[in-house]
Amino acid sequence: MNKELKGDERIDQLMQYNLEIIQSSSVFSFSLDAVLLGDFASVPKHNRARVVDLCSGNGAVALMLSQKTTSPVTAVEIQERLVDMAKRSIEMNQLTDRVEMIHADVNQVTQHIKKDSVDVVTCNPPYFTVSDHSRKNPNEHLAIARHELHLTLKELMAETAGLLKTKGKAYFVHRPERFLEIMDAMREVKLAPKRIRFVYPKINREANMLLIEGIKQGKEDGLKILPPLYVFDEQGEYFPEVRRMIYGNDDTNE
Repeated sequence: MNKELKGDERIDQLMQYNLEIIQSSSVFSFSLDAVLLGDFASVPKHNRARVVDLCSGNGAVALMLSQKTTSPVTAVEIQERLVDMAKRSIEMNQLTDRVEMIHADVNQVTQHIKKDSVDVVTCNPPYFTVSDHSRKNPNEHLAIARHELHLTLKELMAETAGLLKTKGKAYFVHRPERFLEIMDAMREVKLAPKRIRFVYPKINREANMLLIEGIKQGKEDGLKILPPLYVFDEQGEYFPEVRRMIYGNDDTNE
């Protein structure tokens, strides 16, 4: 299998899933938020579902999802360089028959994927709004991944709702400071929030991530706030639940 890398690329491990993925610190590297999203998302194990990962970056979440279902996974990413990295990772893991990478703007996603046809949508979107005062990353690749330069929160929710079948599920990872805005944007397009989990770097610290499940045309009642997820203990080691997400159940190494 060709493992030829470009520029400052490296190969990292998605250890729980025994996958290899091409990363680049100057273009994009997946981090804990992607691992949490890949674990949080429920996908059917059968091969009849349609699963789509938006804002896919270098394909980390799509690759994780491919190990949780026998259904095909479609990943959508606007940055050509990241699409190229993801495609090579897909080939390297011999998953070309399971994971498809589409180079497209999420706002045009229904030109590539039929409306009302998707069972599960996942997304680790840009977290930060763009204003005259916002400090954008000078690296264009990282700025696009982190700031709403090409995709706003409202646009993301509208496109997600457009893709999903009725009762289809959406999964997002985002920032707690935008919680109310996220709720409003979801409900505006009839994505009913169903499960929410706040993620804390340590006990007694403020939450710094948020995991949300929504159901298209779901009932407004029945929202569950799940137990908090703490990442690091007082010694700076991963708590067992997070450790399992990263390394799997069998790993005993640090």
